[in-house]
This record gives sequence, structure tokens and C-alpha cells, in this order.
Amino acid sequence: MAWEPGVEISCGLPPGPDFADHAVLAEQLGYSRIWIFDSAPLWEDPVAHLALAATRTSRIGLGSAVLIPPQRSVMAMASALATIHRLSGGRFRPCFGTGYTAQMTTGHKPMRLDDFFDYLGVLRRLLAGDTVVIDGAAARMIHAPDLTVARPIAIPLWVSVLGPVGNRRAAEVADGTIGPPHPQLPTATMISGTVLDPGESPDSPRVLAAIAPWRVVGWHTAYAVGGPAAVDAKPGGVEWRKALEALAPAGERHLLTFERHVTGLTERDELLRDHIDTTSAVVDPEGMRGEVHRLSKAGFCEVIYTPSGPDVPRELRAFAAATTAAR
Repeated sequence: MAWEPGVEISCGLPPGPDFADHAVLAEQLGYSRIWIFDSAPLWEDPVAHLALAATRTSRIGLGSAVLIPPQRSVMAMASALATIHRLSGGRFRPCFGTGYTAQMTTGHKPMRLDDFFDYLGVLRRLLAGDTVVIDGAAARMIHAPDLTVARPIAIPLWVSVLGPVGNRRAAEVADGTIGPPHPQLPTATMISGTVLDPGESPDSPRVLAAIAPWRVVGWHTAYAVGGPAAVDAKPGGVEWRKALEALAPAGERHLLTFERHVTGLTERDELLRDHIDTTSAVVDPEGMRGEVHRLSKAGFCEVIYTPSGPDVPRELRAFAAATTAAR
């Protein structure tokens, strides 16, 4: 398989006790960047874990996929970005999203696009050292010279806006995107799956354990967005929904819908094991190189591998070995 030399191979993981260890391993394995997820109701604070990763690594890029504006004031966000930029020696690439899952876990809708782009416009001006208006009053980063890097702070800002309107507007404030290929900006994409061992079956227990946390998200999203009818239309959806609804009244079911999101399975998720897709990106090393090749041809400049399951280091090693073998 011919390799596309312009494609960066990165990984993405949730913030948790092992994140910095995974960052060290990813650096040793040659990954270009490690991205961290952000959802305050689900995981620990990503900025704290990025800081730990920055101090324990020296080469690998650090990214956020994605930071959620409603969870932080724009000034707090600017200060956080400046902190990671300094600690990492300029290796930080923050990406922002409207908070699709993060907002739904608290019973709210994602951030409106107009508010999202306004927030990022103010954030960019703060990092430039400008005076802006926040909540009706003038505001500026007034950190003393010895307390953070000098403004302007040259941090690339990326966005993840999957719909056509957001993607079209991305160039207003962003230096790159995660999502569908953008006509002007560099674009990264995420991929979940696992690299098979020699002779291993795609439906082996190890494979199912490795991919299931990502593959059940379709049921979660169907219920959160489309309600009972949408999830009932999916294989096993009726049983999954009834198990969830038995645990909480209607006004609190959003607290359970995304439980263990992309990290593990709940008891009701276990009911979906027989319906999990084991065909997409569940391939041998040559097949995984083919997946990356296909994404490169589709216009992506970076492939972000998002492993899950009980043995994330194994997944990182296997994916790195498969994708670096052709380079």
C-alpha cells in the first residue's frame, strides 16, 4: 500500500488518570499528536491533564477534540490556552465544538452556531492582546509579563462543526477543522476500530471489548436526538431503551443516556453486543493502512485514532505499527 506522506497519524483519548502515561507512550510510538476529549459531566478536566502531558513529553503535539465553550468563560479559556501553550513550548492545537454530547448529558442543546463563532472571535482577540467587551464591560488579558507568555499568543484555533453551515463558516475564525473535508482549511478526521492479530476473528472477545465503547454510541445518540422511536428502530434498541427507562424518571434519563461514553459499557449496553458493527476498521495491518490511505485520498491531512477498551496501550501500539510500517 502506497503511503501518503502528508498524512499525520494521531490519537485521541478522554482525560483520566492514564492520559499522561498514554501521551508518553504515543510520543515513543511516533504519533504526531495526542488529542484530549472534553465533557465535564463525564470526565476529569482536560486542561489539567494537558498540563501533565506537556511536562512529561517533549515532541508530540497536544490537541483538544474538542473544548466546549459553554463549560468555560471566554477569559478562563484564554488563560487556559496560554498556560498549555507555555508549558508545551508551542505544541498545543486547541479545537472547539458546540458541545453536542457534553450539553445533552446536562439536558441542554448544543451551543448555537452564532454564539459559538462569536465566542471564538472574542477568544482570538484576547489571545492577540486586544481589549474586548465581555458581558458589557471592557476586558483584556492583563497577565504580568512574568506570569504567562507575551501577547499576541500564536495559538492555532481549530473547530469541529459537522454540519454544512458551520463547516462553511469555519474559515471565519479557524485555522483548521475536524469533520468533513474543508475546501480551504486543513481537516482532520477520527477513526475507531482495532488492528487484528494474526489469525484473529473480527468477532473475537478481544475485538468486541476493544471496539464496543465507540460502536454503541449510535444507540445513545439515537435516543438523545430522536427519542424512543429512533432508538427502537435500531437492532436491540427496544431492549436497551426499556432497561434505561426503568432506571430513572423521564426528566433524568439524559443523565444515563451517555453513561460510560466511549470508555466502557453499561449493563444495558451489553445487550447490544450481538448488534455491534465488526466490519468497519476492524482489519489486519494492511487493511488499516488501506483505511488511512482512503481517508488521505478523501482530503484529510490528519487521522486521529481513538482507541477504547480494556487495553489502550495495546491498541496504540498495534495501530502505530500498522501505519508506520509503510512510511
